[in-house]
Amino acid sequence: MEETARAKLNLALHVRGREPDGYHRIETIFAFCTDGDLLRVAAGEDLGLELVGPFAAGLAAEHDNLVLRAARALAERHAPGRGARLTLDKRLPVASGIGGGSADAAAALRLLDRWWGLDLGEAGLLDIARGLGADVPACLLSRPTRGTGRGDVLEEIEDAPFRGLPALLVNPRVAVSTPAVFRAWDGVDRGPLPGDVRDGRNDLQPAAIAVAPIVADCLRLLGERFGATLVRMSGSGATCFALFDNEVDRDRAAAKMAEERPGWWRLATRLA
Repeated sequence: MEETARAKLNLALHVRGREPDGYHRIETIFAFCTDGDLLRVAAGEDLGLELVGPFAAGLAAEHDNLVLRAARALAERHAPGRGARLTLDKRLPVASGIGGGSADAAAALRLLDRWWGLDLGEAGLLDIARGLGADVPACLLSRPTRGTGRGDVLEEIEDAPFRGLPALLVNPRVAVSTPAVFRAWDGVDRGPLPGDVRDGRNDLQPAAIAVAPIVADCLRLLGERFGATLVRMSGSGATCFALFDNEVDRDRAAAKMAEERPGWWRLATRLA
């Protein structure tokens, strides 16, 4: 049994303020790709996790992977004593602004809910998801959603106009610290999300560029691609993305990016 941990995109991300506890109030539009990490499960007496895939090494030093935290939280509440052997095929870059650990944790909840026959569904898993991180609830749904608060107060977007659009994700293989980017944010509230996501922005882009200047190069190159209708950074970076109206333009852009920056990570995908 397996589950895809879909890559998350923030099509827009407006930072509205910093709270006394250090967290930030945001408004964001979550979208999810058809591709991502892959999580598999097999029988096991206890809970265990094996890391494989091109970006597995980036998680090797973690002593308490978010996938295992999600599995333990679910077992403690609903399946005490149950075991499972999980294998995470890590295909997405680590610390890259596209869900990563949050999407993996959400996939673990969905997968083990089925594997253990709990039949909790999304409604029954959301409380656990909220305790694992601000992005985990949205990643649990993995559908177009508007997020407010810390990003964990969710409102699904019915008939989202961007659903199904071809997308190209590019990461210059630079890991960016989310806390560092939020610390570099200038603290200016530039207003709420507009009705059209294309009129929005990512308020963390300037801060991410200050932390990792190569993000500006990534955005510039994507913006030069023919047919790109929206170019933006996702989350706190460093992954940037471009949306297209058709796969021909997207694939041409991906090929050009591979030629100009052969060492960068790329994913030609589609919004779910």
